[in-house]
Amino acid sequence: MKKYDLIVMGGGAGGLTVAAGAASMGAKIALIEKEEQPGGDCLHFGCIPSKALIESAKKVHDAKKTAKEFNLELHGELDFPEAIRRVKAAIAHIQRHDDADRFKKMGVDVYHGLGRFKDDHLVEISSGDVIYGKRIVISTGSRPVIPPIEGIQEVDYLTNETIFDLNDLPKRLVVVGAGPIGLELAQSFARLGSQVTVIEFASSLLGREDQDMVPFAQEALEKELTFMFSSKVQKVEKLLDGGKRVTVLRGEEEIKLDADEILIATGRQPNTDQIGIENTGVQVDKGCIVVKDTLQTTVPHIYGIGDVLRTFPFTHAAGMEGKIVVGNAVLGLKRKVSYEHVPWVTYIDPEVFHLGLTEQEAREKYGESIRIYKVTLDDVDRFVADREMSGLVKVITDHKGLILGAHAVGKNAGDWMQEIIYAKQHGHKIGNISNVIHPYPTHGAALQRAANQYWRNKLFKGIIPKMLKKYIEWFR
Repeated sequence: MKKYDLIVMGGGAGGLTVAAGAASMGAKIALIEKEEQPGGDCLHFGCIPSKALIESAKKVHDAKKTAKEFNLELHGELDFPEAIRRVKAAIAHIQRHDDADRFKKMGVDVYHGLGRFKDDHLVEISSGDVIYGKRIVISTGSRPVIPPIEGIQEVDYLTNETIFDLNDLPKRLVVVGAGPIGLELAQSFARLGSQVTVIEFASSLLGREDQDMVPFAQEALEKELTFMFSSKVQKVEKLLDGGKRVTVLRGEEEIKLDADEILIATGRQPNTDQIGIENTGVQVDKGCIVVKDTLQTTVPHIYGIGDVLRTFPFTHAAGMEGKIVVGNAVLGLKRKVSYEHVPWVTYIDPEVFHLGLTEQEAREKYGESIRIYKVTLDDVDRFVADREMSGLVKVITDHKGLILGAHAVGKNAGDWMQEIIYAKQHGHKIGNISNVIHPYPTHGAALQRAANQYWRNKLFKGIIPKMLKKYIEWFR
């Protein structure tokens, strides 16, 4: 039996961060990955393929839009397989960084198969090996939730794990669920030419976002997609022509929709039910592993990171957690995780950026002492020049100007809002961004204009203007 300083179960973003970091410190590492190659859901089924498809769809959409605006003519039919080829090419290019052989060269022993706990230290791999870990990191990711819809197992439905294997563009696509995955894929397929209907149980979109962002995003999406809110899929059935029929309940009304494909995008569940977690003392709550701030489970030498936790199911959060676990598990440090400065982006068009507290959350926590700074994109010269003026920037601070939250909706918002993540994380006030020299004209000026409001309020309201007036009179 081989013994290791650290066993990493799962080769996604978090697991690979731990394996690479621990190996560079000289620890003896085992990495267990059930797929043929590491990379996890993000590389193979999530972030990378979806963004590659989004970009292809955007090129098609922009071509049609440009042709209409400039009285040009487009000819030919969409080559859908080319869009899928671009997805596969992006995965293959990035796979080189996550390749098993690369980690073997680092000194990591890579095991292919599903790892299951035999006890708190022993892990049995489906390949037949049993290995011992002085410490163990659970990073086994998540998978799509399939709701208990009548007939769902009798039809060939799609998830984010299978949709990129399509050979033909579906003429009619029904998307069940309007979370980030559902919306991003729905808009992409609509732009490629599918007729897309999105069925959502909630009464509106983007429930976790600041509510000032939602109208901009929803108005844009409703131009391309058909939404059925406050609705539930009751039944699906296969039709003789190979299509599917979806029966939807909206209040007391029963609606039947025919589709070529059905995409299930109703959330994700952690992969903790197949790893023998019951053979350990690790506490699990509704499938999610319970951890301390140090990312230790109820068994101190076992750690949890990534989608197996309940907190932030994002690749960048898993990477951050992985960096913390390397020091804690290998060097015995007690570094604590904090999600206070973790942003996220919903990659629809327009993009929706989220950092920290929403206005409602800030008011609940800090009362009426908070300050709000808003700028609409039609007041920002670069967006006006681009003719992409629909959107909003909103920054929420305490009464001293320290950043509590920042939100934006607009073209490529995830890129030009990066500056405020640094400012918030390092304790800068909103006014500091105003003092940074920004090249003109850029999209980042939207954030700068919001920051300018801080000084405008500071210098031209209250007692300071009166003091300045007295000083100027005296100075003369």
